Order: sequence, then structure tokens, then C-alpha cells
Amino acid sequence: MIDKEPSITVGVQRGDTVDFRLRDTFYTPAGEAFPAGEYRACPASDGRGVSVGGRVFDTLRLLPSRPESLFDLPHVTIGVDFHWQRQECQTFCGILQLLAHGTTVHAVNEVPLETYLTSVISSEMSATSSLELLKAHAVVSRSWLLAQLPRLSGRPAPVRSFSRGEETPDEIVCWYDRDDHTLFDVCADDHCQRYQGLTRVATPYVSRAVAETRGEVLMYGGEVCDARFSKCCGGVSERFENCWGPEPHDYLQPVYDAPDDRLRVDLTREQEAERFIDSRPDVFCHTADAAILSQVLNSYDRETPDFFRWQVRYSARELSALVARRSGIDFGEITRLEPLRRGPSGRIVSLRIVGTRCEKTVGKELYIRRILSPSHLYSSAFVVRRSGTDFILDGAGWGHGVGMCQIGAAVMAHRGYDYRAILRHYYPGAGLDCYYR
Repeated sequence: MIDKEPSITVGVQRGDTVDFRLRDTFYTPAGEAFPAGEYRACPASDGRGVSVGGRVFDTLRLLPSRPESLFDLPHVTIGVDFHWQRQECQTFCGILQLLAHGTTVHAVNEVPLETYLTSVISSEMSATSSLELLKAHAVVSRSWLLAQLPRLSGRPAPVRSFSRGEETPDEIVCWYDRDDHTLFDVCADDHCQRYQGLTRVATPYVSRAVAETRGEVLMYGGEVCDARFSKCCGGVSERFENCWGPEPHDYLQPVYDAPDDRLRVDLTREQEAERFIDSRPDVFCHTADAAILSQVLNSYDRETPDFFRWQVRYSARELSALVARRSGIDFGEITRLEPLRRGPSGRIVSLRIVGTRCEKTVGKELYIRRILSPSHLYSSAFVVRRSGTDFILDGAGWGHGVGMCQIGAAVMAHRGYDYRAILRHYYPGAGLDCYYR
């Protein structure tokens, strides 16, 4: 536990140049004024520091003149490498840092942790969500952040003894956990948590949800929980170690997404997984209620109409070219996709790809999703079928499926569950505690 609320640094934008707009006067720590107006930052010509308006700074740190002073970043890319990738203008409060790293400029926002959370739960979901859903997400997002940043409590950084990539002539195993950033604490995109400043903070419920859970975190075994979450589990949540490193977490275990959460099906078995994915079980995250979905899905998320159950179809030629481009491996013409191992949610952890020139086993779930789609498959919980020369992937869920299912949690809140009950459902065995006041 710590004595007071910490501040964190969030990497929002990077590029050859960064445009920014000050809506009020900002000051450097030395007292130099930057009046309201439009500016452009670029690396200094000698490669040392950042240049703004003809002046060069090692790092330009701009402090707001008033708490309500704001700045805009007009060209922020969101959803990097996902199917919803786009640019938008975003507005922020707090401190703006501009720094150069090689030939790239970074825009970094420094804000108190609770201010950061107010944006995160509005960016990850909708600011119009129900209060109990927002409170649950505030606790989850706060817990995840503090678990990732031991410096905030003075704890030593964890020593990781495992690799994030293993390759042999016959097998590729990759996972993509959050890498430690060196220039800031967290980034603003899905790689860490979505953070879009004040752009989507639209209702008093958001601030209330953060205030009423201030400092509250999920705890297990005396440690803050690494509280993961995804859009839609598809009916059953997944184990941590099937998506990331081989570090089981007892509070991130398979949960059947229903009031009676006992897991009755063994989706690690191929036939059971096929029956389950072909079905539409009565679980929390199985909903077409537009009002509920609008609480969880922002406008660009709602461009995805099917996520509980979905289908993708490729010709053999399309699939072979896609996998070659995305993996860098020439399989020749792909003739078979063979699921070798599934997790308890039905997500494929190990997949055999057989082609006319070579065959390999690949995993884990995100690597499978990346190489079988121009962006990402919704999940790796899919069944492979053939129709003539075509490959048909019938799938379930959206995301890795570990921890809280955001759509399931929205349905629970709609049905009257409070945020504590939602957290108990998705993080069995974890408790709530106050990390700071």
C-alpha cells in the first residue's frame, strides 16, 4: 500500500512530427510561457532533443497554467494494427511532455492515476455505461495498472525467467504481453489500456464511478491482481498461461459466464469445443440488446456486428497468401489447419499449419489470430471446416477471454448485480482492498 495517489506518464502519440494545440497558456518548469496556439514538434537537426518553434529542448515539459487548461493532439492513431485503426483528434488535461527518441517524437501526458482512470473506463467502454459496470471496470483497470508498475509502490520489478518467443524448425510459440516502455509508464492504445484523454468522458457517472472506488484494487495472496479483461469471452473465460507466459494465476481461471458459473463442458476436447462454438448458450455475454452493447462498445467497436459467434471464409489461395504475408513463412498452398491444443474456453493454443512446402505448429492465441487475418481474428476459439477448396472458420468471442468479459459484465450490471458481485464472478478468490486514499 502507498501513502498517496501517484501520477503516471502515458505515451499518446509518436511520429516524425507531432502537432499539438494549446487551448491556454502553458509554462515550462523554468517559467517560459507557451501561449495558446498551434505548434509542431520534431527532432532537433543535430539529433539531440526536440525542436518546437525554432527552439531546442532536451525534453519540452509544458505545465498547465490552471487545472482546467487543456491541449489537443489532432492526429492520434488508435487501434494500431487492429481492424478499427484510424486517426482522431483527442483532448487532454495535465502536463504535456514532448521528447525525441532517434528520429521519432513522442507526446506524453502526465496525469494523476485517478484522472487517467476516468479516461480509461470511458475509452475502453462507453461513458454512458451503468454505474456498477463503470465501477467494476475502474477497479479492474486500476488493479492492472498497479500490477504492471511496481515502481509506484517502491517494489522491485519482477524477474521474468521465461521467453516471449520460442522457435524450432517445427514450431513457433509467441505471446505478446505488455512490454515495459522506457520513455513512459504505459501507452494509450490497446497494447496497454485505451486512454483517449477527455475525448469520451461525457457523463457524471464516469467521475462518480472512479471517486466511489478511489484506490480500490483486487488483491490475491497479498499482491495486486494482474486483472485482465476482454470484450467477449464467448461463454467461458480462459486461463492466463494459455495467452501469455507460463505463470498460472489462481484468480484467472475458466469461469462459465452464467449465474451458475460451474464449468460443465470440457472445451479442451475437440468435439466438445465444436458443439459449444456451434451453439448459442444462455450466458451473460450472449446478448443483442443494443442498449446494453452501446454501454460497452464505442462507435468504432459497434462496426463489428458479430462477435459472440462469427464466421470467416478464405479460399485456399487467399489463406496461403495471407499466412505467408503475416508470418513470413512460405507454406506453399495450405492444405490443412489442425487444432492440436485448446484452452478451457475453446481457444486454440496450438495450431498445426500444413502446406505443400512445409508444415509448422504455431501458438499462442494472439499469434494464431494475427497470421490468420489481415488484422486480427476476433479470437482463436474457432472450428476449421472445408467447403470445396475454401476454409471456413466458425468462431466464438472477441479477444483473449481472460478475466472480465466486458459484455458479460454489462449484462450483469443491467440485471442488477453490483460491481463487487461482477468482480467475484470473473476473478474467483480475489478480494477488494484500498491501495491508497
